Amino acid sequence: MRLKRPASATLLWGLLPLGLLTSPARGQGAALDAGLRFQKTLNLYYENGLTVQYRSPRLLKSRLQVGLTHVSSRLGSAIGSNAIKQDNVFVSGAYLFRVERTVQPFVRLNAGWFRADYESDIFKDLTSSSPLLSTELGLLVPTRYRINAGASVGYNLITGDGSDSPGTLFPLFYQLSLTYALLKPAAP
Repeated sequence: MRLKRPASATLLWGLLPLGLLTSPARGQGAALDAGLRFQKTLNLYYENGLTVQYRSPRLLKSRLQVGLTHVSSRLGSAIGSNAIKQDNVFVSGAYLFRVERTVQPFVRLNAGWFRADYESDIFKDLTSSSPLLSTELGLLVPTRYRINAGASVGYNLITGDGSDSPGTLFPLFYQLSLTYALLKPAAP
């Protein structure tokens, strides 16, 4: 009997070959990255979108990364289907460990807003929006080609039951972000 590997484990192990293309982030100066975030809520929707991340030596010696992200099922599971169209917009703060290394573990706190568009008057009595508060634990792998890959597993601290918060706001999710360094730290 063959055991099936969880998708999150496949995602994290898939980042390891990037180590062949990497150079540790040992530069000085600010970094600004923008790119795509691919997110999957466990047992529910794919939600994809854009993310922008910034870090500077002034922010805890480049260990603190702040960001803005928008992901939506409109760019995922709701394309060409009857899946509920929902949007997540949030700001984030991540603390990076081992910033001088090729693989940089991180913890992240996200805060923002969730909205579901039920598209029918039948559901007008259901709650369609909620504040977002979530945590993530993951790995960031910057490459020497200005491409950064990050993967994490997250937990929504505010979830929904359908009565006082949206029923499609599930607790567990995982994500993969691929960003391009618009502003890259200079080499020492």
